[in-house]
Amino acid sequence: MRKTLAGLMVLASIAIACSSSSTTNSPAADGSPTVSQTAQQCAANATYVSNGNLTIGTDNPAYPPYFQGGSPKGSQWKINDPSTGKGFESAVAYEIAKRMGFTTDQVKWIVVPFDQSYAPGPKSFDFDINQISYKPARAKAVDFSDSYYDVNQALVAVKGTPITQATSISDLKPYSLAAPLGTTSYDTITNVIQPIKEPGVYNSLDDTVAALNAGTIGGMVVDLPTALYIADPYVQEVKNSVVVGQFPLPAEGSTEYFGTVQPKDSTLTPCIDAALKEMKADGTLQNLTQKWLSQKTNVGTVPEFTS
Repeated sequence: MRKTLAGLMVLASIAIACSSSSTTNSPAADGSPTVSQTAQQCAANATYVSNGNLTIGTDNPAYPPYFQGGSPKGSQWKINDPSTGKGFESAVAYEIAKRMGFTTDQVKWIVVPFDQSYAPGPKSFDFDINQISYKPARAKAVDFSDSYYDVNQALVAVKGTPITQATSISDLKPYSLAAPLGTTSYDTITNVIQPIKEPGVYNSLDDTVAALNAGTIGGMVVDLPTALYIADPYVQEVKNSVVVGQFPLPAEGSTEYFGTVQPKDSTLTPCIDAALKEMKADGTLQNLTQKWLSQKTNVGTVPEFTS
């Protein structure tokens, strides 16, 4: 999907596939068997935007639950400064950096608009982390890492409106639905729900939230962690809102996932994959997921739409 709004917490226990390997393989010049490398060994031979630093991109504002900790006075970041290390994606980014041998001081954050992260052309970052779902079309222009979060979509609506009675995907077809431009949430509307009415599309998550608050649309589709934040009773980005339901994960092998994004053919991509394997193997990634995306939700159980 993509963006999220401010706040604390979210969801859902996700099954993170654990790997027993903590290495990556470097191709030998003579075609002989490759030598296994740790993430740090791999990263020592990678190329960087700025020597001695790891430059990481994300959008601004940097929304919770993926980024938290606020923004100190004078910071360029509008809601949360990613350098706090708080929030799911910030914590994951710093853990990847550590596994590759970088200190906290060597991590430099830059602003990269969401749709520019995977656009063709040169990049000013070593990797970007910003709820960017893997898509084959996107992967033609950039590299994606392995998954650091498998995600499904959910529907947010205002309490008491007819759409909140929907229990199946077919029940949603008569309603006016919307999502931010260029997101997998919009793809869910067009490809999965296939509503009778032309779906709405907005330039940003903020604009989509505003449309639902104004009653312009009947419901909005976002990734589940974002939905849980938007409808949190202590946050209520959408006033009097509820998470009506979540959409089933796609069939095995086609699960939507968030990956870091690197410039095309980046020498850093296998190093990030090695770091993620290490994090999955020792339980670190699962612990970060539970801490930031499971233990802070105030929305209760969200039912799954039937077909």
